[in-house]
Amino acid sequence: MKAKKQSNSISKVVATPEVQEVALESVVQVSAAQLEEKAVQEVVSIDQPNRLLFLALLLGWIYDFLFWEQSAGVNFALLLALCVLGGLYLLLSEGHKPAPNSLLLLIPFVFFAVITFTRQESLTIFLAYAFTLFSIGLFATSYLGGRWHLYRLYDYFSKFLSLFGDMMARPVNFIRRTQKTISELDSDRKRLPIAGVVRGLLIALPIVLCFGSLLASADVVFNQKLNDFFDTEKISEYIIRFVLIIVFAYLLAGTFLHIITSSKDEKITEESKVIIKPFLGFTESVVVLGSVFILFLAFVAVQFQYFFGGQTNIGVESYTYSEYARRGFNELVMVAFFSLMLILGLSTLTQREDETQKKIYSGLGVGVVGLVMVILISAYQRISLAIDWHGFSRLRLYPRIFLIWLGILLVAVVVLEIYRRQRYFAFSAVLASLGFAVSLTLINVDAAIVKHNVFRAWHGKNLNVPHLASLSTDAVPALAEEFLSPSVPTSTREGVGAILACYKYFEYSPDVSLHDWRSFNLSRWQAQKALETVRPHLAGYIIRYNKWPVRVRSPHNVLYECELRTTVEEE
Repeated sequence: MKAKKQSNSISKVVATPEVQEVALESVVQVSAAQLEEKAVQEVVSIDQPNRLLFLALLLGWIYDFLFWEQSAGVNFALLLALCVLGGLYLLLSEGHKPAPNSLLLLIPFVFFAVITFTRQESLTIFLAYAFTLFSIGLFATSYLGGRWHLYRLYDYFSKFLSLFGDMMARPVNFIRRTQKTISELDSDRKRLPIAGVVRGLLIALPIVLCFGSLLASADVVFNQKLNDFFDTEKISEYIIRFVLIIVFAYLLAGTFLHIITSSKDEKITEESKVIIKPFLGFTESVVVLGSVFILFLAFVAVQFQYFFGGQTNIGVESYTYSEYARRGFNELVMVAFFSLMLILGLSTLTQREDETQKKIYSGLGVGVVGLVMVILISAYQRISLAIDWHGFSRLRLYPRIFLIWLGILLVAVVVLEIYRRQRYFAFSAVLASLGFAVSLTLINVDAAIVKHNVFRAWHGKNLNVPHLASLSTDAVPALAEEFLSPSVPTSTREGVGAILACYKYFEYSPDVSLHDWRSFNLSRWQAQKALETVRPHLAGYIIRYNKWPVRVRSPHNVLYECELRTTVEEE
């Protein structure tokens, strides 16, 4: 009873308004302090900001050193590799370890970064640059979270948009908050007297100029150095380079800060979350898919006579072999592509209320995709006929490889639809795109064109010299190998020699920066070595460059053109 009375008295004391007001005020102060500390930690999450500043400026200077007045070569891959290593050093030293899944992105990064200085073929090199930047950007957006394989299209868009935004804005906020935090933590430290520094510089300037003129008059070498240093063009160059260094360092610092604060993948589209609520009825979708299925079925029925009849049936409808090979290929590829978009779109927008409706929809989707696969086979056959008739070219080889990966993507979409894993559609598209880019790299497009077309020339086909002479330096080693091969017929060998003579002629106007190691490209280097090997054997080839197009006269007095007059497809 006594203890109960004591507790009641204590409750009365606590319940007094004065005590409640004091307690509430203390709680509010503690909460405000915690929120402020948390906000500071979120913004200023680097223990040593000077390390970030030094690293960003150092990499900015390396960027200037590698790229100023240099063409793209090994410098691109080297710069990005140093940025990755420097970023990992900074992040690990600050206690930010990457997620294991994020480290997998370094595999395509390294692969495509190496390709940027080993190939010269246009589409291959473009995809190499694109996927190098894409993989390293994806690495930055998912460094701490590692859930990049779960991204949907919306996530890819929002994540990269957030990265670009942080690259622009976060360094400014970081510097402002860092200065504020330092001033709050060390209020006794005096600020840098900026006004005094400016006044001191204004006073020192005439004094330095006076002494400098006297020293320049006393020594000719020093005078020359001053004239060189204060040259107007060089000062402008130094200013531009300084600005570029600062801009690169600024963007790089923004990237590092984005990794620390926004790469945890806390905000990605969940499996159950729907970005666009399905509004299309099941009946409407079935009618759409069913109509497309019937149309595709009719088209496929017509195509089967060509699959089994070959060239014999192609002339029945008054089409030549060449006309049939080229007719409708682009349209068939567009049909396949838009069919994929249709399936993905309906999958997102269609309401499926029970398991039966899901099975019916999936069955129709599988049927449409199966017919689209037959259409892709038809398109593949058409491009193969064009290759048989005209030989390899870039515009025939690209689609042939693309059709294979488009078919693989369609199969993946059907499998994901059947197993209700629609969130992996975007990931499948990324993998298919990577597969296409890797295939172009491994095939070595221009070298494959040379080998195939030279082989055709052995069997009486026309050797398109201007076409092969227009390829990149990737083709030169293959040309040299064919030229030096004893099994190549003399007529074909002369044509290959004319192509090499064309490359030899255009070799005399290279960019001077190609001789710098920073612009080193393995393809160009191999081409130069190959041309040096065959140079003694090209003595009998005469270049006629006084009229357009440039021509080459072979030892047997055959005239070949070095430049294309019409498109390759019309040759």
